[in-house]
Amino acid sequence: MSIHSNKIPIVTVGDSETPAFRFSHNAMATVYEIYIIHDDGEYAYQAAWEAFAELDRLEQELSRFIENSDISRINHLKKGESTRVGADTFECIKQCAQIYNDTEGAFDITVGHLYECWLNPDKSLRTPEQDEIQEALQKTGMNLLTLDETEYKVYALADSIYLDLGGFGKGYAIDKMAQLLVEWEIDSAFIHGGTSSTFGLGTPGKKPGWPISLSNPQNHDEIYARLNLDNRALSGSGLQKGQHIIDPRYGYPVEGRLAAWAATPDAATSDALSTAFMIMTEEEIEHYCLHHPGTQALALFDTNEQDSQAHISGKDVFAFGFSPEELNI
Repeated sequence: MSIHSNKIPIVTVGDSETPAFRFSHNAMATVYEIYIIHDDGEYAYQAAWEAFAELDRLEQELSRFIENSDISRINHLKKGESTRVGADTFECIKQCAQIYNDTEGAFDITVGHLYECWLNPDKSLRTPEQDEIQEALQKTGMNLLTLDETEYKVYALADSIYLDLGGFGKGYAIDKMAQLLVEWEIDSAFIHGGTSSTFGLGTPGKKPGWPISLSNPQNHDEIYARLNLDNRALSGSGLQKGQHIIDPRYGYPVEGRLAAWAATPDAATSDALSTAFMIMTEEEIEHYCLHHPGTQALALFDTNEQDSQAHISGKDVFAFGFSPEELNI
């Protein structure tokens, strides 16, 4: 395992700076970083080492790219077959099934076949025929899996189910890393996975939380909201030019979306919801937040529609669950 560390001032408290130790590690196709505020740099290093070891362990179970991982074995099941998985994989799938139901299918870890039919072998975009989309839809949906909680078994109700935890596993790993730091009696830390999923453990110095800003991905000087993460997570999703996000409910790319953010008490849920909010309408996002206290959402729509009650200041930004002082729109 390779961990890079150095001591850097990252938080200003009054006229002084609170030093933090920064550690980084490559995993899950991105760079994870941990910032730890602690008096003992060697102790912080050891705690970070253990957290990254937990991250590597989880990747071995959750990555569909690793042969014989739990997810790979599920993806090779035929209809009626089952496989026993580890506790973490089982918990991930169970939580994903709950979010699938709560978002009415907008978040779906079985969407792999739909993405495949919209891509050429070289990963360039293509337009599939309607029958290809229908065939992929028949292989999509959490209803194609059955979970046996007594034996941690996953049963396939169809052939060739295509699970991908890419929109959930990163956040889940961050939560497990944060739990480990708490066991090490670290009470002030910040963790991120490729900057798209973050978690603030405790508070840095006298600050109310770890400061985070949400800005326009096309103009980083345009700030929409400012948050202070105190035992709270924030995740974001967005589209780069030429990319598509497929709505697993209908099988077609979502149009008119640029970015979405979700803040929740845990990183796994915020990771999943930032993906779902890229797909859901503003009415659906608002409904979700109203029925899930503690969830905040902000979505950037590429649209000129002006008739939505959620429309703010004439901009294509929709915010739910935020207090007025957090918004800058």
